[in-house]
Amino acid sequence: MTDFEKIKSAADADIRTYSLDGQWQVLVGKTDAANDYLSLCLAQPYDYWFHIHSMPGSHVILKARKDMEPDRKILAQAGAIAAYHSKARNAGSVFVSWTRARHVSKPKGARPGTVQIRRQNLIKVRPALPPDVSEAAPS
Repeated sequence: MTDFEKIKSAADADIRTYSLDGQWQVLVGKTDAANDYLSLCLAQPYDYWFHIHSMPGSHVILKARKDMEPDRKILAQAGAIAAYHSKARNAGSVFVSWTRARHVSKPKGARPGTVQIRRQNLIKVRPALPPDVSEAAPS
């Protein structure tokens, strides 16, 4: 079994999927292996990547759409999901880092779930699963 196959098999059951406004898909890693697989294998370069700023938490991918760009509301909802799936779940407003997935890489020799990001943006959100977000079965 290759390293990629090991990561994929360990991660398969540990990725949650959400739908935003019925048009956008959000993927959330629940373990370090799932975070690696999601951020480094599953995410496309043009997808959006989110993570709670300066705290432990899940990696979150907002799948990009070729026919439209996400507006601030969609970015905020994806950020709120990232904050919800972090150590800041019960906090008030928090900062979430986001960037395009092409700006996410893994430092050589880093632990599972550890990445470095370039061209970081910050969005301030309240940790939540917004009312119009439905959680689908794990993918």
